[in-house]
Amino acid sequence: MLFAIICTDRPDSLDTRLAAREAHLRYLTTYEDRIVQAGPLLDLDGRPCGSLLVVDVEDRAAAEGFAASDPYAGVNLFESVVIRGHRTVFRDGAAVE
Repeated sequence: MLFAIICTDRPDSLDTRLAAREAHLRYLTTYEDRIVQAGPLLDLDGRPCGSLLVVDVEDRAAAEGFAASDPYAGVNLFESVVIRGHRTVFRDGAAVE
């Protein structure tokens, strides 16, 4: 099942994000077969201020475990993490329903 994981960084945490980025990317590669899309959310100046991931995992508990094990979570980067089930309607410019 698809889940969208929307993370908002704590204020003034860009240095924390950058310091943990390499470990975060290594972590993501261990799940590359489950990640549909992932990348930073950007503020008005184009700087990372959060993360958006769409993952294909068994259930909500697996999505929560994935998010909790991310090195960004380990350094307390996020002010909030929202996990929601997701259904794809359009992909690559075409309807999939």
